[in-house]
Amino acid sequence: MNSVKTYTLFTDHDVYLFKEGRHYKLYGKFGAHSAEKEGVKGVYFSVWAPNAKKVSVIGNFNNWNHKDHILFPRWDESGIWEGFIEGLTWGTLYKYAIETQGGEILEKSDPYALSWEQNIQAASLVSTTWYEWNDQEWMDNRWKKNRLEAPLSVYELHLGSWVREEDQSQRFLNYRDIAKKLVPYIKEMGFTHVEFMPVMEYPYEPSWGYQITGFYAATSRFGSPQDLMFLIDELHNNDIGVILDWVPSHFPGDANGLHRFDGSYLYEHEDPRKGFHPDWKSHIFNYGRNEVKSFLISNAMFWLDRYHADGLRVDAVTSMLHLDYSRNEGEWEPNIYGTNVNLEAKAFLQEFNTAVYKEFGDNIITIAEESSDFPMLTKPVHDGGVGFGMKWMMGWMHDTLDYFKEDFINRKFHHHKLTFASMYMYNENYMMPLSHDEVVHGKASLIYKMKGDEWQKFANLRTLYVYMYTHPGAKLLFMGDEFGQTSEWNFTRSLDWHLLKYPVHKGMQEMVKELNHLYRSETAFYENQFDRNGFEWVEADDLENSVYVYLRKGKKKDDVLMVALNLAPNVLDYKIGIPTGTHWEVVLNSDDEKYSGSGVEPEILEEKYEEWRGYTKTMTVKLPPLAGIVLRQKKDKKYKLHRIKHKR
Repeated sequence: MNSVKTYTLFTDHDVYLFKEGRHYKLYGKFGAHSAEKEGVKGVYFSVWAPNAKKVSVIGNFNNWNHKDHILFPRWDESGIWEGFIEGLTWGTLYKYAIETQGGEILEKSDPYALSWEQNIQAASLVSTTWYEWNDQEWMDNRWKKNRLEAPLSVYELHLGSWVREEDQSQRFLNYRDIAKKLVPYIKEMGFTHVEFMPVMEYPYEPSWGYQITGFYAATSRFGSPQDLMFLIDELHNNDIGVILDWVPSHFPGDANGLHRFDGSYLYEHEDPRKGFHPDWKSHIFNYGRNEVKSFLISNAMFWLDRYHADGLRVDAVTSMLHLDYSRNEGEWEPNIYGTNVNLEAKAFLQEFNTAVYKEFGDNIITIAEESSDFPMLTKPVHDGGVGFGMKWMMGWMHDTLDYFKEDFINRKFHHHKLTFASMYMYNENYMMPLSHDEVVHGKASLIYKMKGDEWQKFANLRTLYVYMYTHPGAKLLFMGDEFGQTSEWNFTRSLDWHLLKYPVHKGMQEMVKELNHLYRSETAFYENQFDRNGFEWVEADDLENSVYVYLRKGKKKDDVLMVALNLAPNVLDYKIGIPTGTHWEVVLNSDDEKYSGSGVEPEILEEKYEEWRGYTKTMTVKLPPLAGIVLRQKKDKKYKLHRIKHKR
C-alpha cells in the first residue's frame, strides 16, 4: 500500500513559468517542505524527473525501501513527481529512488535539498532555512557599499583552510567558531567584503567546492544552514559584505548527484561536445533547456534571498561562453553563425543577470571570472551586453606577476607590461584579482614569485600591493597573501599564521591593512575607479629607471593623489612633472621601517617652475628602492614655491 498522499505546492502558473524557463523561486516549491494535510503534520516532496517510470521517497523512516512511498506524477506533463508523507520532520534522511525507463533503480539525493550528509551515501536531510536575521540595517543600506562608486576590497577565503582547530587533529571549525575569528580580523584589516569559495555541498575535497552536488545546501562540513547564516549575519553587523562563489558551469558525475538524474541527460547537455568537460571530467548544464535555466537562476536567487548574500562571483564563465574551450579541432561544433560562442550559455547569463538585478537592484553585484576578451561582459543586457556588474581583470594579473618575476636588469625590456592595462581598463568594470588560482599547483606563493633575495622579495610584493590598491578597479586578495604566506596554499590545513611572529610578515600584514584603510578613506581611489576621469599617467615610459608615476582623481577638482613606483633596487632622486598651484605630502611609503622596509624616507627635495613633459612645474623626490609611495595634493594659498627639504 502506498503511504504517500496527494498534495501540491504548485499552481498552474508555477508550472507554466517552470516549463518556460522563467520561474526564479523554485526553492519554495521543489524539495522537501514541512506541510500539514487534514490536520496531520508531515513533509511534502517534489522532484523533476520527466523520463522516470516511477519515483519513490526512501530514507531512514522506511529502511530505504523504494516500494512503500511512491510519489504521484502530475497530470500536466511537467515531469514533476510529488506527494505528502505524514509524520516526518526536520532531520529525516531521504533520497529519491528513481526507476528509469530501462528498469534501473537510481538512488538520487534531492537537487533542492537544504542539507546533505557528509558521507559516501550523501543522503539529503529534511531541513529549513528559517533564521532570525539581525542585519536589517545592513540590508537597508548595503547599496551604498556594493555600488561601483564605493570602495570594494575583497578578502577571498576557503573556509576549510583559513584556520582550523589548534590541536593535532586539524579539524574543521564550525561556521560560528569561524565567525568569532574571522569577523574581527576582517574588520581590523579593513577589507570591505569577504568572498567565500563555494559553500554549497560538494563531495570531493580537492575540488575546493567547485564540483557541487548540493546546489541549494550549505555544506555541512562546517555546520547547519543556520550556522552559515550566523556567520553572514555577524559579518553584516560589522559592516562587511559577503560574496559567494557560484558555479553554474558544470557538476560532477557522482551517483548521488545530477548526472543522468532520471536515467536520461536531464540537467546536462546530451552532446558530449557541449555536455562534458575534458579537463575537469565533469558535466555541463544544458543551458538551452528551460527547466534547467529555472533551476540555475532560482539557485542564484536562493543564495541572494535566503542567505542574504551581497554578490555572486560566477566561476568559469570562459568555459561557458566558448564552445571550443579546452577542445581540439573536431571536438566542438560552431554555432549557427559559424563562431565559437555558446549562444545558449550567453543567453542564460543574460537572463541570470537580468533576473537578479531586477529582483535586488543595486543591493547586489555579480562578478564574472572570465579570462578571455569576450566583449561587453559588464555592459547592460539591453545594450547587447551580458549584464555582469564586474569582471575579473585576468590580463592585468598575469602581466603584473610576469613583470615582478623578472630580474631587475631585464625589467626595462618588460616595462609596458605594467602600463598595458591602461589601454583597456575602462572597457569593462574590472576587479583586480590576486586569487587562489595563482598560489597552487606548483605556481609558488606570491612572495616566492618575486625576484631577488629575501628583503627584495618582500619589498617587491609590498610595491605590487601599492600598485594594485592604487590602480583603477576593485580589489581581491586571497587569504594568506596579506602576510606573505611562504608555502603554496594547501586546502588540507590551516594557513601559516605562525609566520606573523617574524617582522617581515607582520610588516606585510600591517601594510595591507593600511592600504585597505587608505583606499577606503581617499575618495580619489574609488569614486572614479570605473571612469576615465579617474586616472592620468605622469610618467609611463621611463624604461631605464623602471619608474612609474600616475595620478588618481576623485570627482572634486582638487581631490588628487599621486603614486610613484620605483621598481629598481636603488634610491633615486627623481624629477616629476606636477600641476601648478599645489604642493604634496607623502601619506604612504612601502619602504617604511614599520613594514620591514629599509626606512628610506621619500623626501621632496626641490620644487620649481619649469616645463617638464607637459607640466609647468616640477618636483624632485627621493624614491626609496623597490618601493611605492602615495602623495596627497594639498591646497594652500599661503604656500610659496621655494627649495625645500620635506620629511614626513
